[in-house]
Amino acid sequence: MPERILGLAGEISKLVSARVDDIQRITMTSRILALNASIEAARAGQAGAGFAVVAEQVKSVSDRVTAIVDELQDKLDPRIRELNTLGAALIARLRGARLTDLALNMIEIIDRNLYERSCDVRWWATDSAVVDCVARDDSSVAEHCAKRLGVILDAYTVYLDLWVADADGRVVANGRPGRFPQAVGRSVANTPWFRQAMGSRDGTEFAVADIDVQPVLGGRSVATYAAAIREGGETSGRVIGVLGIFFDWQAQSQTVVDGVRLSDEERQNTRCLIVDRDFRVIAASDRRGVLEEKYPLRTDGTSMGSYSPDGRTVVSFALTPGYETYRGLGWFGVVEQQASAPARGREAGPPARESGRVQRPAAAPNPSAPKPVHELVHSG
Repeated sequence: MPERILGLAGEISKLVSARVDDIQRITMTSRILALNASIEAARAGQAGAGFAVVAEQVKSVSDRVTAIVDELQDKLDPRIRELNTLGAALIARLRGARLTDLALNMIEIIDRNLYERSCDVRWWATDSAVVDCVARDDSSVAEHCAKRLGVILDAYTVYLDLWVADADGRVVANGRPGRFPQAVGRSVANTPWFRQAMGSRDGTEFAVADIDVQPVLGGRSVATYAAAIREGGETSGRVIGVLGIFFDWQAQSQTVVDGVRLSDEERQNTRCLIVDRDFRVIAASDRRGVLEEKYPLRTDGTSMGSYSPDGRTVVSFALTPGYETYRGLGWFGVVEQQASAPARGREAGPPARESGRVQRPAAAPNPSAPKPVHELVHSG
């Protein structure tokens, strides 16, 4: 609707300008005719005196029409320019607010999804099959644990695999040994998620790693969550190993960025992104730059907002608000949209200047949000 209003303003501007030009051409013709009539009346002498009066009146009317048209144009032009400017600013503001809502919704879906992962890993680390797998050095126990993990994976299809590692960091069981046979026997002792989980204070804590590619899991990008396996499955028991779970980030995040509510026309000129705390692109609706591109996001220290870097592009963003006990990792939802070209035959007015920032009420960024690339996140 705002775009249509701006388009109508442009059409009115063109229509008025065209009709003013027509009037000016007509008055010019009238003045020329009046001048010619005056000349002919002068040649006719006394016989043409009456015609000379008429010619003078025609010239006078033409001059008045010209003056009125000039005044009309002088008054209309600045008002139409202002209307176009205000309309463009209104459109930019409305677009920015809507796209900011979409960016927030996108990152909220991610937060709720990852909150569930943090719950899963702490729960499954207390499973008796998992605990026994590292408590007892027995191949049959490890085999039973693998089967138990496989049952979990059959129900929780968002995971690529689940690994059980002993206190030395050696993987002793995984849930999909047939699909990922290289997992068992490999060392994860030097991975940040294993070290962080081993150093956790109790069973309410978990470790999370930033998005990365896991070669052993077919080169898929994963979100890795880990929790300590404790003696007896007790919250305060001695740490005897680590459960690592690998969320299929590549597939699940793509579903989120592809599912943003946009019209078919908007999808052609809109890019939906999830970026991490360093503004590295970790999911993109156009699938470009994932895990490679650093997006030039300008937040100016705010948690939500929008801006236009070039007068035609609107960039909206929202910082992760977290969910329940999950504080989030400082990620942002970002929606970048190019302005649609005006329809043929319509003039939408001048492009909007950089519109400044559209701020939306939001909680300030959590100062306790994790800062290192891999950080232990406390459940509360």
